[in-house]
Amino acid sequence: MTGRDPGTFNPQRLELARRRRGLSIIEFARLIGVTTRQVTNYENGSSEPSATTWESILETLGFPKEFYFRPSLLNLSEENATFRSLRRTTATQRAQVLAAGALAMELSSWIEDKFNLPAVDIPDLSVYAGQPEAAATALRAQWGLGESPISHTIGLLETHGVRVFSLAEELREVNAFSVWVGSRPFVFLNTMKSAEASRFDAMHELAHLAIHRETADSRETEAEANAFAAAVLMPQADVLAVAPRNATLQHIIRLKKRWGVAASALARRLHDLQVIGPWPYRTLCIELNRHGFRTNEPHPIPQRESSRVLTKVFNELRQDRITLGTVAEELAIPRAELQRLVFGLAMMGVSGDAGRRIATSRVPSTLRLVEDE
Repeated sequence: MTGRDPGTFNPQRLELARRRRGLSIIEFARLIGVTTRQVTNYENGSSEPSATTWESILETLGFPKEFYFRPSLLNLSEENATFRSLRRTTATQRAQVLAAGALAMELSSWIEDKFNLPAVDIPDLSVYAGQPEAAATALRAQWGLGESPISHTIGLLETHGVRVFSLAEELREVNAFSVWVGSRPFVFLNTMKSAEASRFDAMHELAHLAIHRETADSRETEAEANAFAAAVLMPQADVLAVAPRNATLQHIIRLKKRWGVAASALARRLHDLQVIGPWPYRTLCIELNRHGFRTNEPHPIPQRESSRVLTKVFNELRQDRITLGTVAEELAIPRAELQRLVFGLAMMGVSGDAGRRIATSRVPSTLRLVEDE
């Protein structure tokens, strides 16, 4: 604990920290040496841990004690979050990433108190539900993208007000997820995937934000989001103008660089646009599998995309001699948790300044991003 007023014990934060560690009530009770009934009582607020139990909780969960004595965090639920590959994840894994999302919301609020971030500009494309190609065309028109390849998908999302964070390594089973929190759109991307797959995931989540805001997740919405992502990343007119009708695996490997996509995604796009027929597509799929190109991308993108907004934020904070450790202390969140949320970006430490409090009266700085085409 720091010297600040500890406040009142908040049971919601204890439950969130437990879920963040992927622990069931039974597992958590065993680790801290109490009964499951006691854990339930802690989490519903009918009792508070003893001093001895607190020592076990802090050691088991790794959050500072102050974390549990702050106001409630936003409680994300599966109902308002859209997961990629939902059917391949367990309830525990989903609870774990939703807990990470709640921590990201806390960090995002902290940042927005100090910086003026790009305004939200996500068009409502629900009228195009069931028409992913038309939705992608409408989006490109509204954002002035023309038919050019998109060089930086995260930067594009951030330019239009999406808050983008990364998922931790241990959550690799979850590809990505997105959520609207009031009027703020958030996207979480798994950095354990290939750079090409992560770009596709970013546009897939954009589909959910723009088309499916009021629609429950289903196989149909997932398929539609995939088609939308392909159409946004590989616009029809550009593909038809560049790709040969007798495309071979060598063509695919060469052309994938143009749009920054996976070889398998480009092959599927060529098939969907009828540039290649069913039999050539089947042959390409067999070759991709035989060479292992579905799991190990040929000629991969040399550098993974990261958040441009967070990079600018960290640069500004560093000028004010504010470190990641300082932010972690302000939020009572372990530094490692913040690091996992910000694409591994690090704020350089400043000697003698790690514990400095951040002035809440600081005038917000305006961050500007140049939109890529």
